[in-house]
Amino acid sequence: MLGPVILAASRSDRMRRLISAAPVTKQVVDRFIPGESVDEVVPIIEDLTGRGLELTMDVVGEDITTPEQAAAARDAYLALIDRIGGLRLGPRVETSVKLSMFGQALDGGHALALANVRPVVEAAAAVGTTVTLDAEDHTTLDSMFAIHEELRKDFPQTGCVIQAYLYRTEADARRLAASGSRVRLVKGAYKEPAQVAYQNRHEIDKAYVRILRTLMEGDGYPMVGSHDPRLISIAQELARTVGRKLDEYEFQMLYGIRGDEHLRLAAEGHRMRVYTAYGTDWYGYFMRRLAEKPANLRFFARSMVSTG
Repeated sequence: MLGPVILAASRSDRMRRLISAAPVTKQVVDRFIPGESVDEVVPIIEDLTGRGLELTMDVVGEDITTPEQAAAARDAYLALIDRIGGLRLGPRVETSVKLSMFGQALDGGHALALANVRPVVEAAAAVGTTVTLDAEDHTTLDSMFAIHEELRKDFPQTGCVIQAYLYRTEADARRLAASGSRVRLVKGAYKEPAQVAYQNRHEIDKAYVRILRTLMEGDGYPMVGSHDPRLISIAQELARTVGRKLDEYEFQMLYGIRGDEHLRLAAEGHRMRVYTAYGTDWYGYFMRRLAEKPANLRFFARSMVSTG
């Protein structure tokens, strides 16, 4: 399987230099990351919301090694939220954050990440929107969930992400499927050992359906993060079975992948949110997109050949 190889490459400085230097890379990266600055992505926000879509915005960058870099990440999100507020789109445009960007891996990282993310959550609430805490590798999750719980005391709309490939996630989903919660379910995009995660795609898909059923039957707000047509159909059927209305759950997909499906779901009345990343530190995000789906890797390889 190429996925684990690509994920390993996402941590390699040598591969980062090689891929970043390839002339074709920028044109392929632009498929998934539509800009490097707030000014570049505001027209994207206006275009997509004008087509009936919703967004969650992510400032890319995870390799934080100093408290100053973590503070800069916080400030980048505050600038983004300030611009979102000016668009007056409310919860149609939210933000997604990785706590690693806020210093979670540094000494005293739990407290530092909480201190940095809180003003971002406060700013989002002030302009009528919210924040979702992205899941990262399994070693970070206890800290992420603790920060999520702390933030929800004052900002109950704060969301979080759970990953179907982890064994722990079924129990996490039962705990999180409570009134007022917002939970995005994804398959998972990090290289995890067999001791903590399913390795087989079929087992991951089965776990995804079990966890999705728990969320749909619960009292929270499920966010279905998948591009898989079969899982999307299963989500629709589960929602019908439990009597959820179209505004009581949503679909989420990545910018640049299955754009026609985004519009189709929105046209059917579903809430369809596009996960849209931007920024200059795109490498790790880009490599995970390649690892998640063979079609993405084939697209990259064809582009390399056609322009080489």
